[in-house]
Amino acid sequence: MRKYIKFTCLTAAAATLAFSQSCMKTEGYDTSLLSPNALVTVKPVDGNTSFYMQLDDSTTLEATNLKTSPFGEKEVRALLNFTDTGEPGTTYDKKVYVNWIDDILTKSLVEDLGEGNDEKYGSDPVELANSWVNIAEDGYLTLQFIANWGNTSTAHEVNLLNAGTEENPYIVEFRHNAHGDYGVTPASGIAAFRLDDPDNGLSLPDTEGKTVDLTLRYKSFDGVEKEVKFKYCTRKTTEEGNIDTQADFSLKLR
Repeated sequence: MRKYIKFTCLTAAAATLAFSQSCMKTEGYDTSLLSPNALVTVKPVDGNTSFYMQLDDSTTLEATNLKTSPFGEKEVRALLNFTDTGEPGTTYDKKVYVNWIDDILTKSLVEDLGEGNDEKYGSDPVELANSWVNIAEDGYLTLQFIANWGNTSTAHEVNLLNAGTEENPYIVEFRHNAHGDYGVTPASGIAAFRLDDPDNGLSLPDTEGKTVDLTLRYKSFDGVEKEVKFKYCTRKTTEEGNIDTQADFSLKLR
Protein backbone atom coordinates (compact mmCIF):
# COMPACT_ATOMS: atom_id res chain seq x y z
CA MET A 1 0.00 0.00 0.00
CA ARG A 2 1.29 3.44 -0.94
CA LYS A 3 2.63 5.61 1.84
CA TYR A 4 4.85 8.19 0.16
CA ILE A 5 5.46 8.68 -3.55
CA LYS A 6 8.12 10.83 -5.19
CA PHE A 7 8.02 12.32 -8.65
CA THR A 8 11.17 12.41 -10.74
CA CYS A 9 10.47 15.72 -12.46
CA LEU A 10 9.21 19.22 -11.78
CA THR A 11 5.55 20.06 -12.28
CA ALA A 12 4.51 23.58 -13.17
CA ALA A 13 2.10 24.07 -10.29
CA ALA A 14 4.45 22.48 -7.79
CA ALA A 15 7.31 24.68 -8.89
CA THR A 16 5.45 27.90 -8.13
CA LEU A 17 4.42 26.69 -4.70
CA ALA A 18 7.72 25.12 -3.80
CA PHE A 19 9.78 28.22 -4.52
CA SER A 20 7.42 30.25 -2.35
CA GLN A 21 8.30 27.94 0.54
CA SER A 22 11.99 28.95 0.68
CA CYS A 23 13.25 25.70 -0.78
CA MET A 24 16.91 26.64 -0.86
CA LYS A 25 19.71 24.91 0.99
CA THR A 26 23.21 26.23 1.52
CA GLU A 27 24.50 24.19 -1.40
CA GLY A 28 21.57 25.15 -3.67
CA TYR A 29 17.95 24.26 -4.19
CA ASP A 30 16.40 21.39 -2.26
CA THR A 31 14.89 19.61 -5.25
CA SER A 32 12.91 17.24 -3.03
CA LEU A 33 10.55 20.15 -2.34
CA LEU A 34 9.76 20.77 -5.97
CA SER A 35 7.44 17.81 -6.53
CA PRO A 36 4.52 16.27 -4.62
CA ASN A 37 5.28 13.19 -2.54
CA ALA A 38 1.69 12.34 -1.64
CA LEU A 39 -1.91 12.51 -2.81
CA VAL A 40 -4.31 13.20 0.07
CA THR A 41 -7.88 14.08 0.94
CA VAL A 42 -8.06 17.31 2.94
CA LYS A 43 -10.84 16.93 5.50
CA PRO A 44 -12.11 19.82 7.64
CA VAL A 45 -13.36 18.83 11.08
CA ASP A 46 -17.08 19.46 11.64
CA GLY A 47 -17.77 22.16 14.22
CA ASN A 48 -14.09 23.08 14.33
CA THR A 49 -11.66 25.21 12.34
CA SER A 50 -9.05 22.43 12.22
CA PHE A 51 -8.51 19.80 9.55
CA TYR A 52 -6.58 16.62 8.84
CA MET A 53 -5.31 14.83 5.73
CA GLN A 54 -6.20 11.26 4.78
CA LEU A 55 -3.15 9.63 3.19
CA ASP A 56 -4.65 6.16 2.75
CA ASP A 57 -7.32 4.10 4.46
CA SER A 58 -5.12 3.53 7.51
CA THR A 59 -3.03 6.72 7.82
CA THR A 60 -4.09 10.23 8.78
CA LEU A 61 -1.78 13.24 8.84
CA GLU A 62 -1.77 16.24 11.20
CA ALA A 63 -0.06 19.43 9.97
CA THR A 64 2.22 21.04 12.54
CA ASN A 65 2.41 24.36 10.67
CA LEU A 66 -1.20 24.79 9.52
CA LYS A 67 -4.09 25.15 11.95
CA THR A 68 -6.85 25.68 9.38
CA SER A 69 -7.34 24.27 5.90
CA PRO A 70 -6.13 26.46 3.02
CA PHE A 71 -9.30 25.39 1.22
CA GLY A 72 -11.80 26.48 3.85
CA GLU A 73 -14.63 24.12 4.71
CA LYS A 74 -14.40 22.13 1.47
CA GLU A 75 -13.25 18.52 1.40
CA VAL A 76 -10.86 18.29 -1.55
CA ARG A 77 -8.21 16.06 -3.01
CA ALA A 78 -4.77 17.64 -3.09
CA LEU A 79 -1.16 17.12 -4.10
CA LEU A 80 1.07 17.46 -1.07
CA ASN A 81 4.75 17.85 -0.34
CA PHE A 82 5.41 17.12 3.31
CA THR A 83 8.17 16.23 5.70
CA ASP A 84 7.51 13.53 8.28
CA THR A 85 8.46 14.83 11.73
CA GLY A 86 8.74 11.29 13.10
CA GLU A 87 6.28 12.16 15.87
CA PRO A 88 2.92 10.49 16.42
CA GLY A 89 -0.07 12.79 16.13
CA THR A 90 -2.16 13.82 19.11
CA THR A 91 -5.47 13.05 17.39
CA TYR A 92 -4.26 11.59 14.10
CA ASP A 93 -1.59 9.07 13.11
CA LYS A 94 1.37 11.28 12.19
CA LYS A 95 2.57 14.82 12.62
CA VAL A 96 3.95 16.26 9.39
CA TYR A 97 5.33 19.59 8.23
CA VAL A 98 3.52 20.82 5.11
CA ASN A 99 6.04 22.25 2.68
CA TRP A 100 3.27 23.04 0.21
CA ILE A 101 -0.16 21.78 -0.77
CA ASP A 102 -2.10 22.31 -4.00
CA ASP A 103 -5.75 21.36 -4.37
CA ILE A 104 -7.03 19.29 -7.30
CA LEU A 105 -10.31 20.08 -9.03
CA THR A 106 -12.75 18.00 -6.95
CA LYS A 107 -16.29 17.34 -8.17
CA SER A 108 -19.29 15.12 -7.50
CA LEU A 109 -20.74 12.66 -9.99
CA VAL A 110 -23.25 14.01 -12.50
CA GLU A 111 -26.37 12.47 -13.99
CA ASP A 112 -26.27 10.32 -17.11
CA LEU A 113 -28.59 12.11 -19.57
CA GLY A 114 -28.37 9.50 -22.31
CA GLU A 115 -28.66 11.20 -25.71
CA GLY A 116 -28.26 14.58 -23.99
CA ASN A 117 -24.78 13.83 -22.65
CA ASP A 118 -22.89 15.24 -25.64
CA GLU A 119 -24.68 18.58 -25.50
CA LYS A 120 -24.49 18.90 -21.71
CA TYR A 121 -21.04 17.49 -20.97
CA GLY A 122 -19.19 17.50 -24.31
CA SER A 123 -17.61 14.61 -26.18
CA ASP A 124 -14.06 15.80 -26.83
CA PRO A 125 -11.48 12.99 -26.72
CA VAL A 126 -8.94 12.30 -23.99
CA GLU A 127 -6.44 9.65 -23.05
CA LEU A 128 -5.45 8.55 -19.57
CA ALA A 129 -1.88 9.34 -18.57
CA ASN A 130 0.36 6.60 -17.18
CA SER A 131 0.23 8.23 -13.77
CA TRP A 132 0.31 7.25 -10.10
CA VAL A 133 -2.58 9.63 -9.39
CA ASN A 134 -4.95 7.43 -11.40
CA ILE A 135 -6.37 5.70 -8.37
CA ALA A 136 -9.62 4.81 -6.61
CA GLU A 137 -9.19 5.57 -2.92
CA ASP A 138 -10.93 7.19 0.01
CA GLY A 139 -14.21 7.40 -1.90
CA TYR A 140 -12.70 9.26 -4.87
CA LEU A 141 -11.59 8.41 -8.38
CA THR A 142 -8.64 10.65 -9.19
CA LEU A 143 -7.57 10.86 -12.83
CA GLN A 144 -4.74 12.43 -14.78
CA PHE A 145 -5.79 12.74 -18.39
CA ILE A 146 -4.24 14.01 -21.62
CA ALA A 147 -6.12 16.32 -24.00
CA ASN A 148 -5.29 18.73 -26.80
CA TRP A 149 -5.00 22.38 -25.84
CA GLY A 150 -4.64 25.41 -28.09
CA ASN A 151 -5.13 28.20 -25.56
CA THR A 152 -3.97 27.39 -22.05
CA SER A 153 -6.03 30.29 -20.68
CA THR A 154 -9.24 28.50 -21.75
CA ALA A 155 -10.74 26.33 -19.03
CA HIS A 156 -11.74 22.89 -20.23
CA GLU A 157 -14.65 21.24 -18.42
CA VAL A 158 -14.55 17.67 -17.15
CA ASN A 159 -17.24 15.57 -15.51
CA LEU A 160 -17.77 11.99 -14.39
CA LEU A 161 -21.17 10.43 -15.11
CA ASN A 162 -22.80 7.76 -13.04
CA ALA A 163 -23.44 5.32 -15.90
CA GLY A 164 -24.25 2.33 -13.72
CA THR A 165 -27.00 -0.13 -14.49
CA GLU A 166 -29.17 -2.35 -12.32
CA GLU A 167 -26.96 -5.30 -13.27
CA ASN A 168 -23.71 -3.38 -12.71
CA PRO A 169 -23.95 -0.17 -10.69
CA TYR A 170 -20.17 0.41 -10.71
CA ILE A 171 -19.78 2.06 -14.12
CA VAL A 172 -18.68 5.67 -14.61
CA GLU A 173 -17.99 7.69 -17.76
CA PHE A 174 -15.43 10.49 -18.09
CA ARG A 175 -16.57 13.46 -20.17
CA HIS A 176 -14.43 16.31 -21.55
CA ASN A 177 -15.67 19.59 -23.02
CA ALA A 178 -12.93 21.73 -24.59
CA HIS A 179 -15.39 24.62 -25.06
CA GLY A 180 -14.11 25.34 -28.53
CA ASP A 181 -10.41 25.17 -27.68
CA TYR A 182 -9.45 22.74 -30.43
CA GLY A 183 -5.68 22.88 -30.35
CA VAL A 184 -3.12 20.28 -31.33
CA THR A 185 -0.79 20.48 -28.34
CA PRO A 186 -1.19 17.54 -25.92
CA ALA A 187 -1.10 18.46 -22.25
CA SER A 188 -2.44 16.93 -19.06
CA GLY A 189 -4.73 17.86 -16.23
CA ILE A 190 -5.94 16.25 -13.00
CA ALA A 191 -9.43 15.98 -11.56
CA ALA A 192 -10.93 14.02 -8.68
CA PHE A 193 -14.51 12.80 -8.42
CA ARG A 194 -16.35 11.87 -5.23
CA LEU A 195 -17.95 8.47 -5.66
CA ASP A 196 -19.74 8.24 -2.32
CA ASP A 197 -20.96 11.79 -1.63
CA PRO A 198 -23.88 11.42 0.82
CA ASP A 199 -25.31 14.76 -0.34
CA ASN A 200 -25.41 13.66 -3.97
CA GLY A 201 -28.18 11.30 -5.04
CA LEU A 202 -25.92 9.95 -7.79
CA SER A 203 -23.35 8.29 -5.54
CA LEU A 204 -22.27 4.71 -6.20
CA PRO A 205 -23.69 2.05 -3.86
CA ASP A 206 -21.62 1.27 -0.79
CA THR A 207 -19.55 -1.85 -1.45
CA GLU A 208 -20.01 -2.83 2.23
CA GLY A 209 -16.36 -3.70 2.67
CA LYS A 210 -16.05 -5.72 -0.52
CA THR A 211 -13.67 -4.87 -3.36
CA VAL A 212 -15.41 -4.60 -6.74
CA ASP A 213 -14.47 -3.73 -10.32
CA LEU A 214 -15.13 -0.08 -11.10
CA THR A 215 -15.37 0.39 -14.87
CA LEU A 216 -14.29 3.74 -16.31
CA ARG A 217 -15.36 4.58 -19.86
CA TYR A 218 -14.00 7.43 -21.97
CA LYS A 219 -13.74 8.52 -25.60
CA SER A 220 -10.17 8.16 -26.84
CA PHE A 221 -8.28 10.07 -29.53
CA ASP A 222 -8.96 7.36 -32.09
CA GLY A 223 -12.69 7.99 -31.68
CA VAL A 224 -13.59 4.74 -29.95
CA GLU A 225 -14.80 4.22 -26.42
CA LYS A 226 -12.25 2.67 -24.11
CA GLU A 227 -12.71 0.98 -20.76
CA VAL A 228 -10.35 0.82 -17.80
CA LYS A 229 -11.07 -1.11 -14.63
CA PHE A 230 -10.11 0.01 -11.14
CA LYS A 231 -10.43 -1.98 -7.95
CA TYR A 232 -12.85 -0.08 -5.72
CA CYS A 233 -13.89 -0.44 -2.10
CA THR A 234 -15.89 2.40 -0.58
CA ARG A 235 -13.55 4.79 1.28
CA LYS A 236 -10.52 2.51 1.01
CA THR A 237 -7.33 2.41 -1.04
CA THR A 238 -7.40 -0.54 -3.43
CA GLU A 239 -4.78 -0.03 -6.13
CA GLU A 240 -1.88 2.20 -7.10
CA GLY A 241 -1.04 3.92 -10.34
CA ASN A 242 2.30 4.52 -12.04
CA ILE A 243 4.52 7.57 -12.02
CA ASP A 244 4.17 9.94 -14.97
CA THR A 245 7.48 11.73 -15.33
CA GLN A 246 6.07 14.32 -17.76
CA ALA A 247 3.27 15.60 -15.54
CA ASP A 248 1.95 19.14 -15.93
CA PHE A 249 -0.89 20.24 -13.69
CA SER A 250 -1.02 23.95 -14.59
CA LEU A 251 -3.87 23.86 -17.13
CA LYS A 252 -7.22 25.43 -16.36
CA LEU A 253 -10.13 23.10 -15.63
CA ARG A 254 -13.67 23.48 -14.39
